Amino acid sequence: MQRQDGNHVRGKWRIWSVTLLLFMLLLNACGGGGASSDKGDAKGVSSETSTGASGSGGLEPVELTWYYPQWNTQRDLKTVEQAINDITTKEIQATIRLKPIENSSYAQKLNTMVASNENFDIAWTSFWMFDYAQNARKGAFLELDGLIDTHMPELKKTLPGVVWEALKVEGKTYGILNYQTITNREGFIVQKQYADKYKLDPASIKQVKDMEPFLTAVKTGEPGIIPFALTRGGSFEVMKNSFNRLEFINNHAIIGIYQDDKELKAVDIIQTPEYKEYTELMHGWFKKGIINQDAANLKSVNDLKKVGKIASVFHNVLKPGRDIEEKAAFGGKDIALVHLTEPYVGKNTIIQSMQAISKNSKNPERALMFLELLNKDERLINLISFGVEGKHYEKVNENTVKPIEGGGYDPIQTWVFGNTFKAFLREGQSQEVRDQTDQGERERPPFADSRLHVRSAARLDGNGQHSSCERPIRPWPGYGHG
Repeated sequence: MQRQDGNHVRGKWRIWSVTLLLFMLLLNACGGGGASSDKGDAKGVSSETSTGASGSGGLEPVELTWYYPQWNTQRDLKTVEQAINDITTKEIQATIRLKPIENSSYAQKLNTMVASNENFDIAWTSFWMFDYAQNARKGAFLELDGLIDTHMPELKKTLPGVVWEALKVEGKTYGILNYQTITNREGFIVQKQYADKYKLDPASIKQVKDMEPFLTAVKTGEPGIIPFALTRGGSFEVMKNSFNRLEFINNHAIIGIYQDDKELKAVDIIQTPEYKEYTELMHGWFKKGIINQDAANLKSVNDLKKVGKIASVFHNVLKPGRDIEEKAAFGGKDIALVHLTEPYVGKNTIIQSMQAISKNSKNPERALMFLELLNKDERLINLISFGVEGKHYEKVNENTVKPIEGGGYDPIQTWVFGNTFKAFLREGQSQEVRDQTDQGERERPPFADSRLHVRSAARLDGNGQHSSCERPIRPWPGYGHG
């Protein structure tokens, strides 16, 4: 009798086991299952499809974390986050957790997270901070080829082909570009009141050292004002094209090329006469009191800019409208630009600002869907860039805004978030200039043009030797006006 009861119980368990197995198989077939592979590629990712603007369909709610650097703390971030989630929960059933990190700590924090295999979903990356190519090669980011067509069809059509080529690392795509100007132009950003007072003639400035008489005049005539502000990182990386057309091909090993060298011979930047000239000039300015005396320790000049304590800084992206952006950063002071180079373009000028998906993301497809939405839904890019209308900014006209003083949110970094051409204009910026710039970028020739690009990203082999390089620069007349 006991044996018969045991057989009966075992029979029931077999029936339940088969039923449970069939149920699990059915769930797996419907949901797609799977997680991202440890190798950072697209294998094993589930088969959610983009819902676009039509709503979230039958998607399960998820939470996504998004890490990015910030140059100014935003005290009303939570209000903006909630407004973003009012949209994303409806459109793609995703709650977004914004995780801004102070810019000077960003790379260290994210590299630590990657090294410890910590889970996150989206992270901002670049060639110059939290290195895009380096992290892609070591498997920190999910390979996106094959997923972009399915989950970002509109964004793929929106961005020029040259962008998608520039995003490739050893033939694979690991990032989504925050589309902005893809050209660089180096020069000084100067408070206009001092440029006017001391009769600075931008056309007379051909080299960095030509600014010294003006800076000396500011030093003598403006007590308490820093003539030229510098941080502990120095400025050579953004001045490099102003010094004999040097180009970095590996930021970590500080290796570069002379752009006019047909042999593309790699050089140690530190050993070049141009770098020696730069260090001697900066040291001389420091001794003369032209440069802030805390430069060796200063992480950021933003607080000093905001209160008008700085007469000039150097920048490598003097794009059209830069003077208006910097006016906001300089606390409302009018700005003059002094261009030292012609506009130029290359792989590194394109991959300056991107979003990548962590290989450990539990919801990589939803993360892509969010980035697609962020780059096509103007409500989102304007929320993250300017905040909430009436609380953080007010409209000047349909497409132009100005921040509300003391509103608590004005990061002034649309380029960190997404497609800048879809965002509002800041008061004083020109729609015509923006349209000219956008058109110029889209008419760029492809990287296949041998005058522009030599294939393969710069890197070091396992022995620390330079193994390949690119020559990614030439002037580009389609930059726009400014």
